[in-house]
Parts: sequence; C-alpha cells; structure tokens
Amino acid sequence: MNYITSFEQTANIDDALRRQMADLYLANYDGSDEGIFKLDLANKDEALLVHVENQLVGFTTYKVYERIWNGQDIRVLYSGDTIIDREHWGQQALAFAWIGRMGEIKREYPDQPFYWFLLVKGRRTFRYMPVFGKSFFPHWSENRDDLKPLADMLAGEKFGADYNPASGVVAFARSRGHLKPEIASPSPEDMSKEAVAFFLQRNPGYVRGHELVCICEMEEHNMKPLTKRLFRKPADASRRLA
Repeated sequence: MNYITSFEQTANIDDALRRQMADLYLANYDGSDEGIFKLDLANKDEALLVHVENQLVGFTTYKVYERIWNGQDIRVLYSGDTIIDREHWGQQALAFAWIGRMGEIKREYPDQPFYWFLLVKGRRTFRYMPVFGKSFFPHWSENRDDLKPLADMLAGEKFGADYNPASGVVAFARSRGHLKPEIASPSPEDMSKEAVAFFLQRNPGYVRGHELVCICEMEEHNMKPLTKRLFRKPADASRRLA
C-alpha cells in the first residue's frame, strides 16, 4: 500500500481530524473517552499521521522539552498516544518517519543529550524498543540501571503518587486507556519472544491500563544500523505540515 506520512503541529489540527484520531484510538482502546484523548493531544507538540489515500490509519504524538540531569541540560522526547489500525499492522511507514523526525530534532541541538521517554501499555509498543536501540531501561539482558534515576525523575514529575519507583510502573487508580482484550492478549508466538515475556513480567497490570516507564538514549552510538541511517537522513520538507 502507498502509506503517506506527515507531521502536524497539534495546535493546528482541525476538529474533523481530531475526531478521526479519537475514533481510531477508541476503536482499539477501552477505559478511555474522547475527553481523555483530546487532553493528551493538547499536551503534545506534534503528531505524526499515516494515511492510505485519504484515510487515517495510524498516528503517534510527542512533546519535546528540556530538563537538567546530573548538572547538564538534556532534551526529552515524551511519547503520547500511538495507534495503527489493525488492518495495517506490520507497516513500517510510521516507525521510519518517526525515526527521521527524531534525527531532525537531535540536529537542532546536537551537543545536548537526547532521551526518549515513554510509557508502554502494550507488548507491540515495547517490541519497538530493541528495534530502535541497542540498550534502554528496563531491558531483559542489558543492565541500564544508570538510566533508572532519570526515569524516576521524569515519571515522578508527571505522575506523582501514581508512579511506583520500585516497580517502574504508572498505575492509575482508574485506567486512562488500555488495549481491548482481543488486541492485548499475546499469541503463543509472541510469548516466545524475550521482549514480550519481559514486558508481561514487568507490567502484569497492563490489562488494567498500567504503563511501564521506559527510557532510551536517542544517540547514534545506541542505534541499530538501519535506525542510524534513518536518523541521519536529511529533513524532507514534503513530509512536514506546519
């Protein structure tokens, strides 16, 4: 299929597109509603949209902000809602465009350390971590406990008492969105994958909307070869909507 990716400032997304995004999200998630979705969208800077012809089939959102860590200015990319319509699982357009955009953001301040901060509520999202990075926190075989204090700081800032540093999980008293059971349940093939088994062990409450806090360095030394090539790719203005 011919997947078309584009980037839109969230402040510029019109009501019709917001409704399409909400409808796609709520078709795949329980425990949420349009108000929760729109609040999350309003707190993000930009959305990456994936269309086939004129149909929205997927998107992700994110916000970039600065913090001081170990006495140094750092940049943090915080991922928001992400969904791909089930008929389009397996496409790579969203991931490839997202990695390219992250490279653009890194080049704005090349000397500042850059981190990807995300909450993971489903195994498919967690499986993107080892595709992107050589190491991250938490990981089943790579010890990146050096990143745990940063994860604790960022999650504590945003979620307060809902974040449990001991488990590394954000557990809301009431779910703010969890995958529908027919999507959330792992297949036997999934269960054979290390990343999936690890995610389920670390976040058994994902079925109730619990979210595993993850941190990954967005630096070339931490990237797989394909990711590094996409990250270095020059900005393509045709992909951008402002």
